[in-house]
Amino acid sequence: MIHVSSLLQCILHYYPSPALHKEEACQPFPTMSALSDAKSETIHVSSGLPSHARDVLEKRLVRKIDLRLSVVLLLYALNYIDKANISSARLGGFEKDLHLHGSQFATTLSIIYVGFIIMQVPANMLLHWLERPAILIPCSMVTWGIVSTLTGITQNYTEVLLARLLLGFSEAPFFPGAIFLLSGWYKRDELAVRTTLITCGAVLSAGFGSLFASGILTGMQGKLGQSAWRREAWLFFIEGGTTVIVAICAMFILPNFPHNTKWLTPEERSLAISRLVDDGYGRIDHGKRTTMQGLWDALSDWKVWWFSVALVVDYMGLSFVNYFPTIVSTLHYDMTVTLLLATPPWVLAAIVAFSLSKYSDRTKKRFVYICASNAFAVLGFTISISTMNMVARYISLFLMAQIATGQIILWAWVNNTFAREPAKRAVAIAVISGMSAIGNIAGSFLWPLSWGPTYRYSYAISFAALGVSTTMLGFMHLHLKRLNEQIERNEQNAKDINDLEDPVGFKYLL
Repeated sequence: MIHVSSLLQCILHYYPSPALHKEEACQPFPTMSALSDAKSETIHVSSGLPSHARDVLEKRLVRKIDLRLSVVLLLYALNYIDKANISSARLGGFEKDLHLHGSQFATTLSIIYVGFIIMQVPANMLLHWLERPAILIPCSMVTWGIVSTLTGITQNYTEVLLARLLLGFSEAPFFPGAIFLLSGWYKRDELAVRTTLITCGAVLSAGFGSLFASGILTGMQGKLGQSAWRREAWLFFIEGGTTVIVAICAMFILPNFPHNTKWLTPEERSLAISRLVDDGYGRIDHGKRTTMQGLWDALSDWKVWWFSVALVVDYMGLSFVNYFPTIVSTLHYDMTVTLLLATPPWVLAAIVAFSLSKYSDRTKKRFVYICASNAFAVLGFTISISTMNMVARYISLFLMAQIATGQIILWAWVNNTFAREPAKRAVAIAVISGMSAIGNIAGSFLWPLSWGPTYRYSYAISFAALGVSTTMLGFMHLHLKRLNEQIERNEQNAKDINDLEDPVGFKYLL
């Protein structure tokens, strides 16, 4: 049983006096000290529970968190739809109606990632500083919903380029913010399946977005004297409005972090914090790193840059995703059938991603699943390079789509690797995500129409890119394995556990 006095102490620590808030507001860069203080004062609440009672409470807590964070799946779907409609619009006359020529379409496609590169680190630093993802993430959504709406009124290359650039700036905080939010709630062996659950919105949108586009491009062709892509752009008003409405609702659904989420009971808050500490998220003093210290910690860690370069190359190999409708069109069906055929590969990819990420969490392994996923994609590239047979090339699309599994588990691995220090983790996620956008920019120019319909050069470059990135990630796997061995030796030789640099029992997931 938990004493009433203990609960009162918890409440006092979680809801400090207004004077304290005022004092903290004067500091230029507040830290997650509230989380650290909460850790030190609330662990005794959950530790006082019997083992069975704690397990029951933890399962109930995780279900409660899962339910709240499941809304991110919808947010992710809207994020992808607003970003990827331009690819489907290409089949409906987008380039012709806006008089695009040469590499202008690729530039329009890639300009969105400039905003990602510039804004993701400052956005995640702000998120760590304010500790209010339930406000910042929906505000980002409202902004990109408005910008997406404005895409519908563009009339030429310059206007659509500006709209896409603004869309990149407004969408930039979403992905690294969502990944950082997950890491603030789940243990390391829970992250892969949760990352899959929320990012499946993007995977499924890659397929069902094509179904949606099929209805628009078919049913609105020539209506009111306008091409179908323009009618799809008009529909951006509906999509943008939907995004704004969902964003407003998300403000009341999304959690912040365990120490400042109001709808948790004191017992749940205590358990949410202590279970992360028990999982090796670091000693209490690690939570006292400021936002600026986290920036320095991340930028001075070579692992951040190694992951960044690996993902730059990896995203070049992933560039086929942005051109998926164009690739499916090489099967020589009409526009409607082409967009319908683009759906099944991503549905299967979502099912496989969920299954393998569950095993990844259960086995506490990451690299082997990433490697297997990339191997399937490489096999798909090889088939498409080797033949123009319609059946074989369509099967290759299913194989290529399996790369989604590896990408989802890779981001869980990044989260795991920098799990212990929140300030550093926030910046590390943003740096890696922002840098990886360089690969998206380069990849946007790898699929020119002049290389079609075989796109052998495109597939060959993607093949090589995945080979390089997988090799780099394999090196990281070996390095983390050596670190784990060193941690074990330190624990065996330590005379006092307080002298250990790493928490007792902490191991990097491999």
